[in-house]
Amino acid sequence: MSDVPATPAAPAPPAASSGTGMGDFSAGMESWGEKFRRSDIGLALGVVGILVVLILPMPAGVLDFLLAFSITLSVLVLMTSLFIQTPLEFSAFPTVLLITTMLRLALNLASTRLILSNGHEGAGAAGNVIEAFGNFITQGNFVIGIIVFAILVIVNFVVITKGSGRIAEVAARFTLDAMPGKQMAIDADLSAGLISEDAARTRRKKLEDESSFFGAMDGASKFVRGDAIAGILITFINIIAGIIIGVGQKDMTFASAAETYTLLTIGDGLVSQIPALIVSIAAGLLVSKAGVEGAADKALVTQLSGYPKALGMSAFLMVVMSALPGIPMVPFLMLAGLAGGFAWKASSNADKVEAEKVVAQVAAEAEPVPTEEPITTALHMDDLRLELGYGLLPLINSEEGDRLTEQIKALRRQMATDMGFIMPAVRILDNMQLESNAYSIKVKEVETGTGELYVNHFMAMDPKGGQVDLPGQQTTEPAFGLAATWIDGSMRDEASFRGYTVVDPSTVLTTHLTEILKTNMSELLSYAEVQKLLNELSDEHQKLIEDIVPSQISVSGIQRVLQALLLERVSIRDLATIMEGIAEATSFTQHSTTITEHVRSRLARQLCAANTPPAGYLAMITLTPEWEQKFADALVGQGEERQLAMAPSELQEFISLVRDRFEEAAVSGEMPVLLTSPAIRPYVRLVIERFRNQTTVMSQSEIHPSAKLKTVGAV
Repeated sequence: MSDVPATPAAPAPPAASSGTGMGDFSAGMESWGEKFRRSDIGLALGVVGILVVLILPMPAGVLDFLLAFSITLSVLVLMTSLFIQTPLEFSAFPTVLLITTMLRLALNLASTRLILSNGHEGAGAAGNVIEAFGNFITQGNFVIGIIVFAILVIVNFVVITKGSGRIAEVAARFTLDAMPGKQMAIDADLSAGLISEDAARTRRKKLEDESSFFGAMDGASKFVRGDAIAGILITFINIIAGIIIGVGQKDMTFASAAETYTLLTIGDGLVSQIPALIVSIAAGLLVSKAGVEGAADKALVTQLSGYPKALGMSAFLMVVMSALPGIPMVPFLMLAGLAGGFAWKASSNADKVEAEKVVAQVAAEAEPVPTEEPITTALHMDDLRLELGYGLLPLINSEEGDRLTEQIKALRRQMATDMGFIMPAVRILDNMQLESNAYSIKVKEVETGTGELYVNHFMAMDPKGGQVDLPGQQTTEPAFGLAATWIDGSMRDEASFRGYTVVDPSTVLTTHLTEILKTNMSELLSYAEVQKLLNELSDEHQKLIEDIVPSQISVSGIQRVLQALLLERVSIRDLATIMEGIAEATSFTQHSTTITEHVRSRLARQLCAANTPPAGYLAMITLTPEWEQKFADALVGQGEERQLAMAPSELQEFISLVRDRFEEAAVSGEMPVLLTSPAIRPYVRLVIERFRNQTTVMSQSEIHPSAKLKTVGAV
């Protein structure tokens, strides 16, 4: 077959179109239908429609429909306010209030135009809805209609509108005043690890929504008040202007004009004021619901029926009133029986709940007495124990106690992330032998830290290291030994305003516990914990463990290496790399110190990153060749027996020089490491940890090639 280029297909002929263009018309109608279904365009058209009602004359039939819509909308708003669980579920209420107010005022203007234009034609001049309301309320006597309308306006304006406006104003004020404190509480919980970032973001959003809602409700309540005033003014204008037009222009008698225009005006006023009253009640329900959870019916029934004695006294009072001369007995006795029935039922429910509590208590007391614990339980030791004096028991028996336990849980979680293994649980006990405000932290039942806390007080510290200039009890911060002062809770805001660091008792205790854990991590890493860590390694590294354990090193040997790393606060989270370093080192040595140094060189990237400040460089203080040689010459023995034998005078000179150089670096804002040669690093560290335990000592083999270095001094 020969390759022949394909011939392009001829284009299809255009579809025949009718001369009237019905296809385009149908497509256009579908497009407009889609636009009408969009809520944003629908709302915009609704607002434009309200403006049209304000400007253009309105037929009586259309006005009847819009008045019915206004009443239906107000009832919908009221029902929604009743059934919502929290006010924020109806956060659009201020907008709805503004739109309904605009709608009623527009309808008032449209009805006023019809009343003044066609009122001389009779009671149906402004539509059937207004005529029906006017005839039903006045009952042929327009004086009664005026009185009923006046009472309705007074109730709306003086009672409901004024009360709900005051509640909205107070709620907005207190919500805005409490906002900084709530924001600080959210930040404190987030810093303590009690909540996640997403939970904090959600709580901040809710706080912002509350402040915006109650602030908007404070302003929206003015709409209701203005609507009531406008209703009164429009009523007087309609009556006076209608009489003038009827007598002066339409040749009506004064009595006929007064009766006709008053009937129409009263009907118009009622049609507008009844929806206004309904919306005012909805606004009052919404702003008064700020402290109530759940729907209004459940809250009212639960709280009103919670006290049987109150219902019983109400029933007794109604029985007494029914016996008074001239008082109709039947209604009061019926209500007394109803209240008494509710009281009996509520009392029965309360007795039932109390009986269930008694049965549960008896069952608990009837439980068999536990047998005496075996004496071997006395041999059990707590790895971590926190003992509190009796004055600190509120820290574990109140809401503050929840905060303390949650902080300790967050601390264990953070230590697991930072250091690579899960710390033992902290057992909290009360110790009556301690001072009332004292606490004791024990590691393997040996006291390693003590301090004093004061409930309902706060510890204030000057970041510059000076003494706090506030009245209170001067003390020393237990974790770092800084000067501090215990101040009363009422002075917390003043201390923060002065720039002091203010910490609550639970945080003080948790910080002290954190430092003790970091210092004693190596002792808390047990054989069982090491075995668990090895078992949890991935399948890819289980083969490596099988190759070296126990042929080259035992689990106890791995434990000694990991403890040596933790003793210098090196994280063992990268256990896979550590095991690879141990496998390499055991091929040429069985000395645990040498194995540890080789593992540290494998962790060079981690060590450099952990000691690099935000500035991006690793600050160092180096050891001069003279001191390098002195340490090398002072090493005696071989293998595991090798140790440092340096003259005490030289050690004291070395300690003084190190202390001076690190203090100079601290003054310049640096936190350097001490850099030595690999051979003498472990022995230099043994000297340094005696007086500067938190100082990091690194060897030249532990410096990663990508690290940026800066020498800030030399010893």
